[in-house]
Amino acid sequence: MLKNVISLSGFVIAATALVGLVLIDHLFARNIALLAVQVAAGLLMIWARMTFGLRSFHAAASTSEGGLVTTGPYRIWRHPIYASIIYFVWAGQVEAPGALPMALAAAVSLGMLLRMALEEQFLTQTYPEYSAYAQSAKRLIPFIY
Repeated sequence: MLKNVISLSGFVIAATALVGLVLIDHLFARNIALLAVQVAAGLLMIWARMTFGLRSFHAAASTSEGGLVTTGPYRIWRHPIYASIIYFVWAGQVEAPGALPMALAAAVSLGMLLRMALEEQFLTQTYPEYSAYAQSAKRLIPFIY
């Protein structure tokens, strides 16, 4: 129960920070290279959603029905949906960093990292094979972290 509340809090923190970035017009990049990063992040999210299916649409970072997904982008990333959000947000901050936009981007990242940590606890409890999978797929940055 407490884990679900914390997970939902991570979602609310990230969503609120995203709205803040939209309101201060700091979510979308203007530089073509950074826009390309944002497009790639969007495509990664679509790929991950298509691979994972409809069961990925739930507010808490708890596990859902079905087996452990290790195909598509999940071969490389344990959390490609969360990673795509973080990539997208930070690409919008690189060209014109400021204190408020950077704090909001950090809040989005914090919310996603919190959800990743809790989701991994749920996955470890639900799927005995998760620990072995976690050794082969990185959490956020392919081949590094």
